[in-house]
Amino acid sequence: MKRIHPFALAFACALTCGNALAHGFAGKRFFPATLATDDPFVADELSLPTYQARTLGAEGDEPAVRQRAASIDFAKRITPQLGIELGATYLDLSSAAVPAQRGFDNFSAGAKYQFHLDEEHESIASIGVDWDIGNTGAKRVGAEKFSTVTPGIFVGKGFGDLPEGARFLRPLALTGSVGVGIPTRTSTTTVDEDGNTSVERNPDTLQVGLAIEYSLPYLQSFVKDVGLPAPFDRVVPLVELSLEKPIDRGGGRWTGTVNPGLVWAGKYMQLGIEAVIPVNGAGGGTGVLMQLHFFLDDLFPRSLGRPLP
Repeated sequence: MKRIHPFALAFACALTCGNALAHGFAGKRFFPATLATDDPFVADELSLPTYQARTLGAEGDEPAVRQRAASIDFAKRITPQLGIELGATYLDLSSAAVPAQRGFDNFSAGAKYQFHLDEEHESIASIGVDWDIGNTGAKRVGAEKFSTVTPGIFVGKGFGDLPEGARFLRPLALTGSVGVGIPTRTSTTTVDEDGNTSVERNPDTLQVGLAIEYSLPYLQSFVKDVGLPAPFDRVVPLVELSLEKPIDRGGGRWTGTVNPGLVWAGKYMQLGIEAVIPVNGAGGGTGVLMQLHFFLDDLFPRSLGRPLP
């Protein structure tokens, strides 16, 4: 008689519990919450905190800046397919040229609608919009006075439907997003202390995110029990790619980071850590990204972790 791996029971429980479907299930596939790119699912969840430390590249006369950022992000389902998201980030900026500056960046709000879920083929898709709310952060840390609205599409696909000959590729999954950041002000005019006027153009930006995941829980439960001990049997290795490019008003080249890392996912929470590596010289230096993430639908299934009545 074939032994049933404990994770198979956990997945089966998740598939029969409506609330568990909130945090990233499509059939047998669990998509962990990614750290650097947006997820394709609507959920009740809380990231507290997400912490990043890295050096930002020099721009013109501005020197390189050491940035430390601590964020909180909250997502809440209004209906099973529609959710809202709120976020805040506290910045600590330092450089050799000026004293350290600290304060909140602009606050963010958003909404997402999940329009596709195919459990057999482990696919999921949503559309959404993010609103970076202008003039809600501190000018000293670079918070803009104008808002940026970013509509986008978000998708996820697991490869559990591959044939038997490629069974060890079945734990693979991809999530991705494409959006366009549209500033509410096409240019910003500033006057320095000597009365000199300068105009900075604010371009629309193409934003692309991609995550490649290999789920060890999926391997253990649905491909082959290779005998991984705890805590490694709950680990999902992944690589994220986060890119953006100005597409008008002068344009510019691609910038962004590639983030290899690991996510450990339990029933109520997950822990993630990634290296942050710029894709080119304009991206600054390397860094680290860490996150503590809570599944509110499992922590509070009868109250905060369910859609509104």
